[in-house]
Amino acid sequence: MPFKRTSLCLVTLNCLGVPFVQNTRARLATISRELDSPTVDVACLQEIQFAPYGRLLERALPNFPFVAYEPFYFAPKGGLMTFSRLTIKATQYILYPDRGWWHTPSIADRMLHKGILATELIHMNQRLLILNTHLTANYDGDWSPSNRFAQMELAQLRQLAAFVNGIDARSTVVIAGDFNIPRHSWLYDEFVATTGVIDPLEGNLTPTYYPIVSLPSRYMQPFDHILVRPPTHYTINATGRLLFEDKLRLTSGQFGRVSDHAAVELKLVWEEQRLEAVPGVKRVEEPAGAAATIPRQITSAGHLPLRARQG
Repeated sequence: MPFKRTSLCLVTLNCLGVPFVQNTRARLATISRELDSPTVDVACLQEIQFAPYGRLLERALPNFPFVAYEPFYFAPKGGLMTFSRLTIKATQYILYPDRGWWHTPSIADRMLHKGILATELIHMNQRLLILNTHLTANYDGDWSPSNRFAQMELAQLRQLAAFVNGIDARSTVVIAGDFNIPRHSWLYDEFVATTGVIDPLEGNLTPTYYPIVSLPSRYMQPFDHILVRPPTHYTINATGRLLFEDKLRLTSGQFGRVSDHAAVELKLVWEEQRLEAVPGVKRVEEPAGAAATIPRQITSAGHLPLRARQG
């Protein structure tokens, strides 16, 4: 019985692309050096908080011919950028309405306009939707149900879950980013149960956050996740690992971490059973003009700065 086999490698990283933090340009250049590899298909980056840093990354990642982001006043909206070797079909930015208060440290999250950067890719005739996101930080370090920041994260996760559940079940959906919630917290468990996603690092409680300032140990948690919702009629194999846990030689010549977060790498392999090869089973072709993967409004790739580099 014939099968169609498809694979993908995706990396997500909170880059700490923040002005006035030490060695930011050297760290971003080092991240680019490490990711600009033929083995990586898609890179979801968060916390690009200064427009020139985005341009630095575009120049330093020449092997990624497509990049998606939503322009904003001083930085990509939400600090989110998605780099891809695969053709981008459509993209959309969805804002989190509940993202912070003016009188708390979450004002930074509010001003950055955090949300979801949804990018639909074309890959081996496979519908693939990448959701790059960065939730509001929990500045209290308290993920109990009564906590004010936990409640805000809950609202964002439910908005994200509703978006995921509105996507055609035939599409592969990858949700990647800095969730700012610990793996196997009640917030994480509810999201997984609501969306039916799988976590290739399920059970791994290794922290992915290494604060650059002194903080209580409760802040050192596995915040960064890649979650996969498999499509129907596919057998899927998802494996994950952490990257950038140790110091590297930066492009400046110094040794240091590239970020205050570890990266997460996903390797995804899925196989489709071709129904037309099964006696007595008729394959139903998708009708022309069928709805695209991204629910609600779809923005044409030409409307956002999706840059294709030539040669």
